[in-house]
Amino acid sequence: MPSLSRLLSRPAKPASILRDSLRLTLEDGREIEVLRVRDPRARRIRLSVSERGPRLTLPLRASLVSGDAFLQQHRAWLAAQLAAHGDALPLQRGITAQLPLRGESRPLRWEGGRFSHVRADDDGTLVFVSPEHAGPAALQRALREFYEAQARADIGRWLPAYLPGLPRTPRRIQLKVMSSQWGSLAPDGTLNLDLSLVLGTPSAFEYVLVHELCHLIHADHSRRFWSEVEARCPAWRDARDYFREDGRRLKADLHALLS
Repeated sequence: MPSLSRLLSRPAKPASILRDSLRLTLEDGREIEVLRVRDPRARRIRLSVSERGPRLTLPLRASLVSGDAFLQQHRAWLAAQLAAHGDALPLQRGITAQLPLRGESRPLRWEGGRFSHVRADDDGTLVFVSPEHAGPAALQRALREFYEAQARADIGRWLPAYLPGLPRTPRRIQLKVMSSQWGSLAPDGTLNLDLSLVLGTPSAFEYVLVHELCHLIHADHSRRFWSEVEARCPAWRDARDYFREDGRRLKADLHALLS
């Protein structure tokens, strides 16, 4: 039986996660920044790439030298993963010359104005209006509002065609920045969609909407569910392949622009 003093003693505080960054030169001469994380939960050295960039995870017992050596050994793999995510660049006033929208890179023109906002001209050019003193947060907020408005416009065009075949309508539709999923349906009927969908091809965006709407009929991924999806979106397999090839890039682009 544990002693009384042991039962009453304060539990030891878990070791904290330490973070810093280091520069790495790839084989093509590019310099990139890698987030280095010393994690007490890690059991081995691990290198990963997400929409937030490259990350080197070290267990507590691993030395920094061994971590650097591991990073050098996997430079080629890292370059390939970064290429798969795309060359996402941050939003910079007067410098960013194009923005992704609906599967295309739209030319971007910067103009001065009293408040920050983005509009689309009739010729497809995007115009970013902002005062010269506008900081990154104001620019990112304006761009996010523009993307949300564009996404809601797309949803508004597609949704009426699918509502008659549903047992009920979604409680509401929310656009969120999602780390891994493209969409979800909450138990209360709230339909969540990833904002980065508006950056990609519209047919793939529409498929995700259909997919989540079909969960109002079948909550699982049974054959009956997929039959409902195929009845409304016969080319759903093409959309799935699109996300496998370009999904990481879409999420990386959105993260770079809004973070």
